[in-house]
Amino acid sequence: MRSLPHHDMLAGCPLFERLTPQALRILESAPLRHLGGGEALWTAGGDARGLHVILTGRVRVTRSPLGRQYAVHTEGPGGTLGDVPFFASGRYPATATALEPTECLVIDPATLTRAIAADPALAWRLLERLAARVRTLVTRLDDRAATTVEQRVARLLIERHRVAGNAAFRLASTQTEAAEELGTVREVLVRTLTRLRRAGIIDSPAHGCYRVVRLRALQRLSEAR
Repeated sequence: MRSLPHHDMLAGCPLFERLTPQALRILESAPLRHLGGGEALWTAGGDARGLHVILTGRVRVTRSPLGRQYAVHTEGPGGTLGDVPFFASGRYPATATALEPTECLVIDPATLTRAIAADPALAWRLLERLAARVRTLVTRLDDRAATTVEQRVARLLIERHRVAGNAAFRLASTQTEAAEELGTVREVLVRTLTRLRRAGIIDSPAHGCYRVVRLRALQRLSEAR
């Protein structure tokens, strides 16, 4: 937590767009925290240090019950982190790690209270983001309870394929990260991808990269019950 944020950096953050100049000036008093890729913002059980708002970069939040790590959510610019201990007190319930060089605004309760007083729209935006995150988590829980790993892998492949078009794509930065997003472990993910390659449904033109060969077959797998 070092330099103060620049006005344009805050005004360009999705969470702070179109806030009043007074509210932005108040938020500018909060310090910035700079992190390198792979650096932890905090670990589960650590003392809370304010509400973090991502200005640039991406941060991944994970939990490790019984030694097995799961992805909780990933946030980019405008995303908030540390909401639970900030609003409900207590320690961090999960670990947050920067996936790339990241800058976060670190807001203390007094600063947030003054900013909301200057522009109440900020409170509604925070509530909307919390509600959207809860909805995402509930959907993910339902998905993991009602689908197999193969279905979830197929759906992720389809999603990446739609973004990449005919180009090869990666599931995530690493296979371990992809497995955690899918609620499984790397070994199971690798076996599933191997089966799909052998069936001619996908191919792997380079290490860690994939291309969908038979989209309809993949869609059938994703919808199977």
